[in-house]
Amino acid sequence: MEQTQYLIDSNTVIDYLGRKLPPSGMDFMNNVIDDFPTLSVITKIEVLGFNAPDEHYQLLTNFMDDNTILGLTNNIVDTSIEIRKNYKTKLPDAIIAATALVYNLTLISRNTSDFINIQDLKVINPYTL
Repeated sequence: MEQTQYLIDSNTVIDYLGRKLPPSGMDFMNNVIDDFPTLSVITKIEVLGFNAPDEHYQLLTNFMDDNTILGLTNNIVDTSIEIRKNYKTKLPDAIIAATALVYNLTLISRNTSDFINIQDLKVINPYTL
């Protein structure tokens, strides 16, 4: 039996590092982080694009360095275009969803409403575990 692999959304990275998740969500995320943490390049851009104090920015940078960052491929771009056409999704969300679909990853996100209608996309909310 194959183990589920995950793609971590931007809001989950911020909430996890800020210890804002409920205990069950923190436990779940600790296991994901210990196993094979994967992020979209969009998450890296969104998270590091904020003007955080130096000590927080270093924490965020170190977190990014310790994770696998999946970049844009032609397949992700094409899938993002289809998602935008079919679901009227914001571009960053479409790219994150496309990345999860292309790599057959389950998306971890607090904002499940942004992704709920996208066919075949599996989403877990760490606040409701």
